[in-house]
Amino acid sequence: MTQRTLAGLLAAPLLIALWVAAATEPLPFVTYEPGLTVDVLAEAQGHEIIQVQGHKTYRDDGELRMTTVYVSQPDAKVTLAELMHDWISPSDAVYPYKAVYAPGETTDQNRQQGAVEMVSSQDSAIATALNEMGYHVKPAVEVLSVVDGSPAQGALKVRDIFLEINGVKVTSTDDVVKGIRKAPAGKPVDFVVRRDGKRVDVQVTPKEKDGKPTIGIQLGAGYQFPFKVAVNIDPAIGGPSAGLMFSLGIYDTLTPGSLTDGETIAGTGTVDGAGKVGPIGGIQQKIVAARDAGAKLFMVPPDNCKDALGAPHGDMRLVKATTMDDAVQALKAWDDNHDATLPSCEEDS
Repeated sequence: MTQRTLAGLLAAPLLIALWVAAATEPLPFVTYEPGLTVDVLAEAQGHEIIQVQGHKTYRDDGELRMTTVYVSQPDAKVTLAELMHDWISPSDAVYPYKAVYAPGETTDQNRQQGAVEMVSSQDSAIATALNEMGYHVKPAVEVLSVVDGSPAQGALKVRDIFLEINGVKVTSTDDVVKGIRKAPAGKPVDFVVRRDGKRVDVQVTPKEKDGKPTIGIQLGAGYQFPFKVAVNIDPAIGGPSAGLMFSLGIYDTLTPGSLTDGETIAGTGTVDGAGKVGPIGGIQQKIVAARDAGAKLFMVPPDNCKDALGAPHGDMRLVKATTMDDAVQALKAWDDNHDATLPSCEEDS
């Protein structure tokens, strides 16, 4: 046996080991794949997803589908084999870890933030839909989340609207923060909140954290609605990107006629209380998911139009939705004539 042959035999197992390590060792990237789509006009577990009390409803026989993306979680071990698969696939995408997650972010933290964003998204969608109908929706301060094991747990609930703190009317988040900070050590803070349309008195005793009194809640912008509207989505789905589709679904449920003409419409986009549609992540994966669900139209935030045009959307039309009102008017025009000229992402190409 020659020295070269011996060296080759010794090197072969090492090379194989290196290949195996490269294929299985986790790498600092995040994968995006098309996720599920959900018809917000449908039922889930025997109940309508959009539920209303105090206003007449109108049910549509078409579909308005929110879209999602499967994103590898912060602590997932993404291997070279998985990265290569998603890199090559025309439906998937790969991004640097730092472009998606903060350093040290955990899966639990990510899910908690997603849940908070979902609450805020739904409330903004309700406000937008009611404003579109001509209602004047008043802003408010609400509870977006309650930390497990915190002083507020069991006393305050998500979507509680703050009316008073220690006898002082609440008009901003600062009012709540200052009221808690001024509380004497070990003394309860008196809150008056609106919960399910009723005034409720609540007491919470703050605890010190980092030298400041806290009760363990996350505050955010909320609204005082003239009647009750709820969007009941699987809690495993988080984030703000379904806001536009929620607002369209709520508007369609509360007004006569149909926005879908009995067809399947899909889309994405955040929406604020004024109805402006904002950008989201994973637009190309969402378009693929909507195409596979048989959607005829896909509502695209204007800032996502460029990337949307690069997605394999087939014959599904990409409609640019700058505001919720733009989306409503486009759908009404399409209902009258499926060949109607609609705001299009091609305009920006």
